[in-house]
Amino acid sequence: MDSIAYVNGSFVPLSEAKISVLDRGFLFADGIYEVSAVLDGKLVDNASHLARLERSVGEISLRLPETLERVTEIQKELIARNKVASGLVYLQVTRGADKGRDFPFPKGDVKSSLVMFTSAKDIINAASAKTGIKVITVPDIRWERRDIKSVALLAQVLAKQAAAEAGAGEAWMLQEGYVTEGGSSTAFILTKDDVIVTRKNSNAILPGCTRKAVIALAEERQLRVEERSFTVAEALAAKEAFITSASQFVQPVVTVDGKAIGDGKPGPMATRLREIYVEFAKATAV
Repeated sequence: MDSIAYVNGSFVPLSEAKISVLDRGFLFADGIYEVSAVLDGKLVDNASHLARLERSVGEISLRLPETLERVTEIQKELIARNKVASGLVYLQVTRGADKGRDFPFPKGDVKSSLVMFTSAKDIINAASAKTGIKVITVPDIRWERRDIKSVALLAQVLAKQAAAEAGAGEAWMLQEGYVTEGGSSTAFILTKDDVIVTRKNSNAILPGCTRKAVIALAEERQLRVEERSFTVAEALAAKEAFITSASQFVQPVVTVDGKAIGDGKPGPMATRLREIYVEFAKATAV
């Protein structure tokens, strides 16, 4: 059965959802996106995602065609129309379609484009949460404004493809010997001294919404968290490693480049943080 998408004011079957070939998101990757998780038919931590959306569009002088309140209404209507119990809502806003292809921003009255769709996914019961995932490392070849959630994802596509070909669940990107982040996730390690380590927010990484929530939840429980860079060697010497993202929550990492982290099995910290985050997600979803 065809699901329903939202395209610039209209709810339409996904198979009929269309935008102009002149849309600047298509031509220049001139756009921003967000992905929010859905549990029990409700949006998880959505205010955080919309705050990041607002920041990202502001960084590239892109006007949202709808208020954040209206965006939320559309997200909820899509969830209801598609009867999504567990899954994801994707939204993308671009600078719209001009009369031709020209690099500078369009002049005149060109309205931004807003597109959304949903996908079903059993995030909580994912088998990989019990087995852990393998990670490979790749050079970080992205631009210098990774804090903007741009739809320009070619470097991430190549990283994720390399991971898929290697039978891994994620790729960690490296710059000057340090892990920046995953292709679509934030990277964490747990040191021998039980310190949770993840890279500090800057223009070098995306400020992950799940990352933010997991750090806050850990600190509420008096767990030690350090926001700093770490190397692959430090990760391999760590007790545990894990990633966070809206589409995976907290996911244990058991190997990096074929070498085991700890005993090569999901560790108790990652497992517990996943449980804590799921509790938070269920309790606060709206």
